Amino acid sequence: MTARTLLERALDVVELLVDHPEGLPLSEIARELNIPKSATHRILTRLGRRAYVGQLEGWERYRLNLKLAALGLRFVARTNVFDICQPVIDRLAQETGEFVRLAVWDGAALTWVAKAQGAQHGLRYDPDMGHPVVLHATATGRAWLATLPEAEALKLVKLRGYSVPERFPKQRVTDESALASELRLTRKRGYGMAVEEGEPGSAAVATAIEGTESYRSPGTLSVAGPIVRMQPARLKEIVPLLLKATHELAELWPLIRMRQGVPPEISHPVSRSKEHVAA
Repeated sequence: MTARTLLERALDVVELLVDHPEGLPLSEIARELNIPKSATHRILTRLGRRAYVGQLEGWERYRLNLKLAALGLRFVARTNVFDICQPVIDRLAQETGEFVRLAVWDGAALTWVAKAQGAQHGLRYDPDMGHPVVLHATATGRAWLATLPEAEALKLVKLRGYSVPERFPKQRVTDESALASELRLTRKRGYGMAVEEGEPGSAAVATAIEGTESYRSPGTLSVAGPIVRMQPARLKEIVPLLLKATHELAELWPLIRMRQGVPPEISHPVSRSKEHVAA
């Protein structure tokens, strides 16, 4: 096994175990990933030596330790995203009375990194933050994709495929044509929307943080809640608040980049027509 193959298989093992906190037997890991049991055992042994993986129930099941999560939290903390953006997120949650999330593009995936719950009573929408954003099937993903040239957006989704996790109750966008139509609608109205697609009984709207001449949109801000509250009249009240908060984050983003050690950009934010406003 080459070093490249070993690394790729080790990452496959980690990604599989992320969705199985209860752990998996060696044989099941090997079967799910189509890796020989002997090779799977070697990978798990090496991950175990670095404390990324542990064993349960008399050495019969393997699961991730918290080391990987701790590394992620350390990284996010050092980006200063929480310190700089959280006040804006908290305020938007209070203003809307709904669940607000910030997702950031890291060059490979759109990942939720911060949240605030604005619902103080009654129905509350509070999804798991541990899943990556499904670009074509969520308000957040569509909002971000709509900031890209259409060909680039379609290619990005094609590489990932149009399947969705089992927890998604329904799927409206299942091919390139449907996605292209959805992204055009997203650009026209100025925000992404998803109704009972990512979670049963929920609806969400999202806008993308404006990028610059040099950089694409760094991420998105979304508001989500029970569909009984997220009706058209309420959305008309929420969207302006969401757009205002997203604009504030765009103004704060150069500060985040500076604190990350990235040289400040000389260029100014891109001025776009309504059709190209981050959705």
